[in-house]
Amino acid sequence: MAEASIAGIAASEGIAIGTFFLRRKVSGDQTRVAGTMSREQALFESALAKASQSLAELMARIDASAAEILGFQFELLSDTDFLDPVFQLIGVGQKADEAWAEVIDGEIADYAAAKDEYMSARADDLRDLKRRVLGFILGTTADVFEVPEMTGLVLAATSLTPSEFLELDLGKIAGIAISEGSPTSHVSILARARGIPMLVGCGERLTGLKPGYVAVIDTQNHQLVHDPREENQSAFRVRLQTSNVAIEYASISAHLPAVTASGEHVRVYANVDDPAILLGIDAANFDGIGLTRTEFLFESGQLPDEEHQLAVYRRIVEWAAGRPVTIRTLDAGGDKLIPGVTFLDETNPFLGIRGYRLSRIRKDIFTTQLRALARAAVFGPLKVMIPMVTVSSEMDEFRTLFDEVIMSLQNEGVACAVPSLGVMIEVPAAALNADTIKADFFSIGSNDLIQYVTACARDNALLAHLAQADNPAVTKLIRIVAATGMVQGKEVSVCGDMASTPALVPLLLGAGIRSLSVAIAQGPTIKEVIRRWDGREQCGDGTSA
Repeated sequence: MAEASIAGIAASEGIAIGTFFLRRKVSGDQTRVAGTMSREQALFESALAKASQSLAELMARIDASAAEILGFQFELLSDTDFLDPVFQLIGVGQKADEAWAEVIDGEIADYAAAKDEYMSARADDLRDLKRRVLGFILGTTADVFEVPEMTGLVLAATSLTPSEFLELDLGKIAGIAISEGSPTSHVSILARARGIPMLVGCGERLTGLKPGYVAVIDTQNHQLVHDPREENQSAFRVRLQTSNVAIEYASISAHLPAVTASGEHVRVYANVDDPAILLGIDAANFDGIGLTRTEFLFESGQLPDEEHQLAVYRRIVEWAAGRPVTIRTLDAGGDKLIPGVTFLDETNPFLGIRGYRLSRIRKDIFTTQLRALARAAVFGPLKVMIPMVTVSSEMDEFRTLFDEVIMSLQNEGVACAVPSLGVMIEVPAAALNADTIKADFFSIGSNDLIQYVTACARDNALLAHLAQADNPAVTKLIRIVAATGMVQGKEVSVCGDMASTPALVPLLLGAGIRSLSVAIAQGPTIKEVIRRWDGREQCGDGTSA
């Protein structure tokens, strides 16, 4: 065959070379004769019990952060509100498998119709659960995948669910490419946590490629190369070897500070999506936590109370052992919809009621979170920041509200402290006018900043060529915020994907950034990039560092 290149979206960084294998579903015979109503109900109950047991067994042998992802499915298997419609359909004569498929397909359609990343991840979870329960109802290996007994596979598939990923023998897998998917999906999160290079959004051409040929996943250039020419294959292997050596070397010095070739210390913080990810991680490898996303607390559909939030925040602060911890208030809306909290019928949610805009409307939820954060500040150096700030008055309003929370806690005799208060810079207007925002610190959310500067949805593969992090307009805004921080003596960090991308770190350093908050797995590599930086690289906007 001739060399073929397919574009995709990088979901987990790295380069992989191996044998291309197209993962096809192998389905058993799903036709069967309906039994009596009581037998169908008993069959469905048995399938639910077996599905619960299989999920529990899988969750018991994987790490806590992965188990959290499957927890949503596990809880649904005992949710009467979710299951009652299935029993009702069985009660009027439907077969158990048909009733289950009808009900869960409706739920999947509702989640998927929202066209946002958070809901899309939940739709994938439901598809995963549908497959599992159907397999037990039908007594077959319905939709089970077969993987050959060989190592070094570049695995391709139309889609991949979280439990399918976790059931893979990852020792066989060099890299993964998926026709569908999003870089914020649960499968993408799992791949990043395990260091498996992965592309998503590769399109239908992917599944038309023939198995058995050499294939390369190159996330730096957002492509899968099938049957590369000999000279290209050799070049890819050199890059892979160099990358492996660099990763091994970086891990040895992961606990050392990141100091540039000219002697400047650059702070390297950790990004935390869920405290479970901190298990087994040495706090000494980082200067603290630069971004803690709190959306995970709300994913179950239940609003966490003050005591529950306090326990979580305290655990994170104590893990850091005296190092600063930045916690972002609830960043819901846009691509992170939460039933019962966010507005689900907005025509343009990315430009709608999200981040702090939502928090000031849902003041009851926001106040509960601020109370818990104020109490957690007693246990260590806590910093709190609000997302989606557009104008300086929003920060002023936030300070006033936090002062009220502190006063209320003090009047109640509850131990609390005032943390540093900062803002996420994601909106171009906030970047251009950062000098007017009375924040204690700034944190640049590069993912949204790129999206808003380039007017390109960050999950749209067809626009990936426009939504580039090294766009000079993006770099100019970063330089403006960095300069503001320098003049005002305030820390400016970058916490989006730019900070975790080795090739872009010199650009950020050249723009004046001296604090990065990165994916935990990328920490050692990013530190090595910083140590090699001599300040002579171009800054990406035509100026010199």
